[in-house]
Amino acid sequence: MTAVDSRLTIALPGHGSYQLREPGEWTKPTSPITSRIAYAAAHVIPRTTGDNTPGAPADIDWDATLAYRHELWSYGLGVADAMDTAQRGMGLDWTATAELIRRSGAEAARVGGLLACGAGTDQLDLSMLPSGREGLARVLDAYREQIAVVRESGAKVIIMASRALARVASSPDDYLSVYSTLLDEVDEPVVLHWLGTMFDPALEGYWGSAVVDEATATFRGLIKAHAAKVDGVKVSLLDAQHEIALRAALPDGVRLYTGDDFNYPELIMGDGEHHSDALLGIFAGIYPAASTALQELDHGNTARAEEILRSTQELGRHIFAAPTYYYKTGIAFLSWLNGKQPGFSMVGGLASGRSVEHLTQLFVLADRAGLLADPALAVHRMGVYLELNGVSA
Repeated sequence: MTAVDSRLTIALPGHGSYQLREPGEWTKPTSPITSRIAYAAAHVIPRTTGDNTPGAPADIDWDATLAYRHELWSYGLGVADAMDTAQRGMGLDWTATAELIRRSGAEAARVGGLLACGAGTDQLDLSMLPSGREGLARVLDAYREQIAVVRESGAKVIIMASRALARVASSPDDYLSVYSTLLDEVDEPVVLHWLGTMFDPALEGYWGSAVVDEATATFRGLIKAHAAKVDGVKVSLLDAQHEIALRAALPDGVRLYTGDDFNYPELIMGDGEHHSDALLGIFAGIYPAASTALQELDHGNTARAEEILRSTQELGRHIFAAPTYYYKTGIAFLSWLNGKQPGFSMVGGLASGRSVEHLTQLFVLADRAGLLADPALAVHRMGVYLELNGVSA
């Protein structure tokens, strides 16, 4: 009979006495991953003693935040920075975002890491935004300012969806006017990001319609007209069939970077004719498994690659469960369990975004997926979290 290691056992609400498994046998690549282009959308780590209460300017632990990006690069993944995973619009202000882009750009240049960064319009005060043509002009100038910061950092530009544009645009033509102008002006192909309302309710009716088919027609028209300036599109609608249809209709040379944190295994594996590349928030949490899967895909081991990705899917769906925009809390919690940040804290006080029950189940699912790198440390930290929240052993 195998002895039970008490360091790897913890009393969990709803699970009783829970025994952790061994972590997965994940590997770092010895050469660049080639079968897919894959970005992990990284989160930010606050300074432990900083004032990161709701409404306060973000106070970031730069050493820990940049170390996390080096960790992702070491597994052969690209980093998508300053995205919604980094709490754009949910605690990360533009001043801190610009500094994040500059610092990540410098680190990427130093180690040769693949980096793409989000350019949006969140420096605008929506309450002061005029309507009509003047509002559209301010949106355009805000995009230009942020694109310039990303380009100066050396990163690829991701043109993010804009709450400000959603507020002032009155038709599909308003979207096409703003985006066409930006695409005419950029000097290198960019990634276009379509973020669904499950991630940000303020983006209702993006592309000029709340009807997805109508919005898609506008989106496709924009891409077709500017295909030479579009490296790819990141679609975050959590609708696999919509993504598959859009992917097949894209012009040659335009990539589909899946942003579907529910259905990424089947979308990345593809249907034999088309596949999606990846730009995923969940990859920031499952990066050792994601990297190992892509390495298997490079070696032609498609069955093993799909098996690994599917082994993480239940965890991904749990982290991104409704309300989906709080998924960032789960990413930070997993980072803390794995010793990548000193405390379970987030800018804007967002660590309170998920319940004890939710994070307990996350702990279990991460263990089952082999993604608790140091089980003893994870048990200790989970115990501290439960005690702090009044859960007795």
